[in-house]
Amino acid sequence: MPIVPDAGGHQDDDRKPLDDDRDHRDDRGASRLSGPLFRDEQPQEPMPTSLPGPDSSQQPPKPQKKSAGRNLRAAIGVGVGLGAVILFSLFVYKPLFVGVIVIAVVVGLWELTSRLSERKDIRVPLVPLALGGTAMVVAGYVRGAEGAWVAMALTALAVLVWRMTETPENYLRDVTAGVFAAFYVPFLATFVAMMLAADDGPERVLTFLLLTVVSDTGAYAVGWRFGKNKLAPRISPGKTREGLLGAVLFAMVAGALCMELIITDGAWWQGLLLGIAVAASATLGDLGESMIKRDLGIKDMGTLLPGHGGIMDRLDSLLPTAPIVWLLYVIFVGSG
Repeated sequence: MPIVPDAGGHQDDDRKPLDDDRDHRDDRGASRLSGPLFRDEQPQEPMPTSLPGPDSSQQPPKPQKKSAGRNLRAAIGVGVGLGAVILFSLFVYKPLFVGVIVIAVVVGLWELTSRLSERKDIRVPLVPLALGGTAMVVAGYVRGAEGAWVAMALTALAVLVWRMTETPENYLRDVTAGVFAAFYVPFLATFVAMMLAADDGPERVLTFLLLTVVSDTGAYAVGWRFGKNKLAPRISPGKTREGLLGAVLFAMVAGALCMELIITDGAWWQGLLLGIAVAASATLGDLGESMIKRDLGIKDMGTLLPGHGGIMDRLDSLLPTAPIVWLLYVIFVGSG
């Protein structure tokens, strides 16, 4: 390429400084560009790399402690508080415990509908669900299964009509989710109220709660300590087959003791069967809610209960277990 001289200059005069500058660059061992389009910066020194000490390479890595995955102190505190409220309302005045069920149902519905709206833009009407859920629990306590089914049907109808006041887009999706919410939370919870209606209702509800809690505790403790083989890795990676075995064993022992010592006319062998059923249904319920939360992309349904999540995170194993326990009570010792 021809060299264009500066105004009033000569080619030989311009070549010399360029050659000198090229030699200077070669001496430095790095090329630099100057001018308005380039930043004229000094090359950065390489970051020093720290070498491991003579002893560090010989030390084996320390094994990490297995974490329980939750705030255990807060979880225990909340659990004790909830237990006190449940026991007081259960044995002091049965209608008071019906009120506790209603509160749990309404809060659970609020958590579920809020997450559906936030994560999937599914508009589920909370008002008819809350009113219908309250009616289901009360009707189940007063009128039994017939009352619960009638209240469930009216709640589903109310959800369909209430949603008509909004735009028709996604109507089928929203009402389907609303009917599912009505069945999943208040209708299943109604079976607890139906247990309570028996003459020995408080004892039946207490046994149901104890077996479910013991099953969850057995799964958690055994799985945390001995768990190696995943039970359902795609749904709940933390659950193990060893944990399920622990849930079954713990629930069977607790069931035999409760049916022998707490339930009128109960037998220990009935408690063994009851424990197996509770462990299976509680695990399936937990997996079912885990599937819902994975679909929604959330870890917990709420934050109301420190160390536990939300109300729905505590009801996940109780709700599907309630109708099974109610049915086995009717088969083993009658409706009361």
